[in-house]
Amino acid sequence: MAHAGALPTPHTTPAPVVIPLRELLPWAVFGLLLAIVAIYFVGAEQGATSLVSGHWVHEVTHDGRHILGFPCH
Repeated sequence: MAHAGALPTPHTTPAPVVIPLRELLPWAVFGLLLAIVAIYFVGAEQGATSLVSGHWVHEVTHDGRHILGFPCH
């Protein structure tokens, strides 16, 4: 309940934080490299381009292959 003669409380809008590209670029590159590695292991780690011997990578990423639409058998 406001008292007579009380001033209204001013409302402030927070300003957006500007992130310089110089600080964002290393994280963007890191995320891109992680995405490339993930896509490689889910989509191509089998057969002629295989970096890891055996079938354990295929078995670990098997459901991910189907969800992302990669054929595997």
